[in-house]
Amino acid sequence: MKDQYNVAIMGATGAVGQVMMEILAERDFPLAELRLLASARSAGRELAFKGEKLVVQELSEASFEGIDIVLASAGGALSKQYNPHAVAAGAVVVDNTSAYRMDPEVPLVVPEINSDDLAHHRGIIANPNCSTIIMDVVVWPLYQRRRVKRIVVSTYQAVSGAGARAMEELEQQTRAVLAGEAADPEEFPHQIAFNLFSHNSDVGPEGYCEEEVKMIRETQKMFHDDQVQITATTIRVPVMRAHSEAINLEFAEPYPEQEAREILAQAPGVQIVDEPASSHFPMPIEASGLDAVLVGRIRQDISRPDGRGLDLWVSGDQLRKGAALNAVQIAEVLVARNMLQAAESV
Repeated sequence: MKDQYNVAIMGATGAVGQVMMEILAERDFPLAELRLLASARSAGRELAFKGEKLVVQELSEASFEGIDIVLASAGGALSKQYNPHAVAAGAVVVDNTSAYRMDPEVPLVVPEINSDDLAHHRGIIANPNCSTIIMDVVVWPLYQRRRVKRIVVSTYQAVSGAGARAMEELEQQTRAVLAGEAADPEEFPHQIAFNLFSHNSDVGPEGYCEEEVKMIRETQKMFHDDQVQITATTIRVPVMRAHSEAINLEFAEPYPEQEAREILAQAPGVQIVDEPASSHFPMPIEASGLDAVLVGRIRQDISRPDGRGLDLWVSGDQLRKGAALNAVQIAEVLVARNMLQAAESV
């Protein structure tokens, strides 16, 4: 087993790629080399990493020679184009796009939930959607004690989920509106400053947008439970960073609130923030920059006299646990379990 590993970040200049660099440094990942890959227009830029300046290289089919792990966050089309070349070069790809999530041959993994699925990878591992991760890190430990029959979730998603330019747009529009000027949408179809709207991914024939379908299908895949019923409503809100979600759970049997609190208090990757006396519950402004998903408003669903319902309110950093941190944690498990050799090329 190697002591150090060569890692490439595909999409290094994007919002998630930048946070991947931060987390690799913070967690002291055993790096021999960090190779930064991006489009031709970003090639030649210098980015700081652990006191050094690393030069961004143009992404190409030859970019992966000698690389052990690729953290890919450059968009689904580029993942489809370049991931097979990375695997052929001997690397394992942790892909942060939607390109492979529902591929039955590709593990979809949150380490706190289903790290054992990594044993079946064939060179590519999928990172779930950010909203799915933030929900399931909290729901899974409760599910392990008593099976969840149904999840009703409404999301309040920060603009960070749409990338760095969307974050800039929120700031620019806010300044414009406060100055009495027009807010001109570019990254979003509608004004985001002082507004909210349904997630702008494509709406399918059943009336659910792609973001909502992702939360449903990805949860079922990771839980290995196609019978859990899920309905989602996803909303974009004028928050810079960190997604929040209102979650209602129906269980197969009664679930006392105090027992749920005790389980969540011990759950990996979860932090309880639940102080009714001061009305202090999870907030995106406090979740931003944290690794843990915050959970509060833990209460019995009073519409269920049988005691089988719970309500939760969660907030988690979309760029960290919702994306970059989860990818790095997957890489850490691969290293710890020496699972870097791909079973076969794709």
